[in-house]
Amino acid sequence: MTRDLDRRLDGYAPAVLSLFRLVYGLLFAAYGSRSLFDWPVRSPVRIEFGSWPGWYAGLIEVVAGLLITAGLFTRAAAFVASGQMAVAYFWIHQPQGLWPVADPPAGNGGTLAVLFCFAFFLLVFTGGGSYSIDALRGRAFR
Repeated sequence: MTRDLDRRLDGYAPAVLSLFRLVYGLLFAAYGSRSLFDWPVRSPVRIEFGSWPGWYAGLIEVVAGLLITAGLFTRAAAFVASGQMAVAYFWIHQPQGLWPVADPPAGNGGTLAVLFCFAFFLLVFTGGGSYSIDALRGRAFR
């Protein structure tokens, strides 16, 4: 039974991987845009231009998120994004508590950082998928 299900779903894997990449990239870019431009929603914290580390984190999120969304240099952008989220987790969230699944004081509020970190880590190894600029570039060079 599972072999039949696996066989039926395998054909959708390239499209679903590309959809996964697109959604995670857009969400990541939106968080960066919120930090830098107060768009699409206002940021709860005012981040001054060039301030460390918030402004640079927002810049990485916008640029890497848009690259990942488009599927351009996906593996490199995902590597940077995954690393940024690991740093955010260990610098900001982990010192507040052990468990990421609740906000302080019960937890450390780092669930999104963990999810983004591992989603982008997955993309480092899978690439952008069949429906990406990376895939188009690969076909052009063959």
